[in-house]
Amino acid sequence: MRRSTVLGSVLAVLASVITSVGAPPGRAAAAAQDDFLWGVATSGYQSEGSAPDSNWRRYEQAGTASIKDPYVNAVDFRHRYAEDIANAKALGVEVFRFGVEWSRIEPRKGVVDQAELAYYDDVVARILAAGMRPMITLDHWVYPGWVADQGGWDADATVDDWLANARRVVDRYKGKGAIWITINEPTIYLQNEIANGGLEAWQTPWMMSRLVTVHRRAYDMIHQLDPGTLVSSNTAYLPAGVQIGQDTLFVDHVRDKLDFLGLDYYYGASLDNISAVHGASGEFWKIDPQPDGIYYALRYYAQKFPTLPLYIVENGMPTDNGLARPDGYTRSNHLRDHIYWIQRAKADGIKVIGYNYWSITDNYEWGSYRPRFGLYTVDALTDPTLTRRPTDAVATYRALITGHGVPAGYAPVKPPAFCSIVSLDSCLSPARYPGPVAPLN
Repeated sequence: MRRSTVLGSVLAVLASVITSVGAPPGRAAAAAQDDFLWGVATSGYQSEGSAPDSNWRRYEQAGTASIKDPYVNAVDFRHRYAEDIANAKALGVEVFRFGVEWSRIEPRKGVVDQAELAYYDDVVARILAAGMRPMITLDHWVYPGWVADQGGWDADATVDDWLANARRVVDRYKGKGAIWITINEPTIYLQNEIANGGLEAWQTPWMMSRLVTVHRRAYDMIHQLDPGTLVSSNTAYLPAGVQIGQDTLFVDHVRDKLDFLGLDYYYGASLDNISAVHGASGEFWKIDPQPDGIYYALRYYAQKFPTLPLYIVENGMPTDNGLARPDGYTRSNHLRDHIYWIQRAKADGIKVIGYNYWSITDNYEWGSYRPRFGLYTVDALTDPTLTRRPTDAVATYRALITGHGVPAGYAPVKPPAFCSIVSLDSCLSPARYPGPVAPLN
């Protein structure tokens, strides 16, 4: 997870380079999804620790632009995953999202680390034993050091190497009811590669073109190996019309290769709330949350892709190193308010099939431990035991799942913004408020 603004000049260049594909979206497996899926999320490099050589390990060691804290051992999910999975089970969630790290299982080209594959085998086995469904991310912005040496996403060889690794992982975990995410937030992936020196700005069209290629080919490969599964790529929603430009870079070119639209929503914008500008500096805790924006983000995609189900793959609120927000708005408030607006979307006929909270624990937010998103907080820099301590939102999330959302009559702590501009029509056509909610079941 990391959000900031994609440069308009990059949007324009990339939109002119990538060829659009115009087939209608939707797949039978997603269309048949009746039960709402509650989940939690994490990722590989951000949480695992014991980091092998990779592009991000090199960025951290070099102290590139994003790096503010040393990586140390993250929150050591690599050795403490059993506890995190058990905590997720106790919440009552049905989906546990995690990443399989390419750099961990193929540390050198053509050399597969069987011990690390066995680790992921046990992660999947424990998720299944806990009665949850794995959501497996194949690429959460991290690739092996040897891929960086061959040019990263500026090299044609990376496409075939990436697909070979994807095939290895999918073939290993097929038939287990997994939901597959090919690439996490492709446009933010691109931006971080530029910011950290993994790519020059003039090379960005080729990276996006290759990401489109690997997603399209992986989609077909996954459905061949694991029939009936769900496959997508999650997009980071950016407000005020920026999403339209982002879509021209990736989503518009893979829309016929999505079984659902994966959506990450963290902040909005309105005439009385432009605090999202703090995202550009990475000070996410300074952003004033705008829960009603998740409704408009969902409506934007429901109108754009009317036959495609929608899944909130990531949503959460950062605090400043675990401190209470000055305005008193809590993680529980944030969670209830966003679920309210998802229920409003469902009541208005928008097909939302799932929600993942980001994240099950605090983690390494791409260079810093200061933004704390976890349901369970972990002091990665100061606590050698890496104890998982529940926040107020643990009990809240459990209650929301048990109750299929907020009850009828719930009034959000944060009322609707004045003239939301999360999408271009949200100010002109606001949601009815108060209005009906539909249970998420």
